[in-house]
Amino acid sequence: MKGIVIYTDGACSGNPGKGGWCAILSYKGHEKMISGGEKETTNNRMELSAVCRGLAALNTPCEVEVYSDSAYVVNAVTNGWLYNWLANGWKTSDKKDVKNVDLWQELLSLFEVHTVTFNKVKGHADDELNNRCDKEARAQALKQ
Repeated sequence: MKGIVIYTDGACSGNPGKGGWCAILSYKGHEKMISGGEKETTNNRMELSAVCRGLAALNTPCEVEVYSDSAYVVNAVTNGWLYNWLANGWKTSDKKDVKNVDLWQELLSLFEVHTVTFNKVKGHADDELNNRCDKEARAQALKQ
């Protein structure tokens, strides 16, 4: 299926602390919002969880445009860091352990199902879907 758009965001109260994530899936004028959270987590983990949960919610292979305000997530994919980490046994260029390996591995497995393009959006700006994701992610963090 072509034309799937997923907006994602993650939030954390404290870092680490209580966290929340949200993904809004859009297709031909239809929307579905999914969200959740964790009691003890990090902002980056919530940003990455939002992308993974959004892609995992698709039940057939799709061409997907992901929109995120997370430089951590977008740059890791678009700059090739993710594939370098994988090739280097989940070590960074300075030989440190990559954080959130379980989620990065999940994302790679989702890439085997879906064709995904990442787009960086400016956070807390005039992007309605990003703002809605942010609001819901922060609400989920407060629920934890």
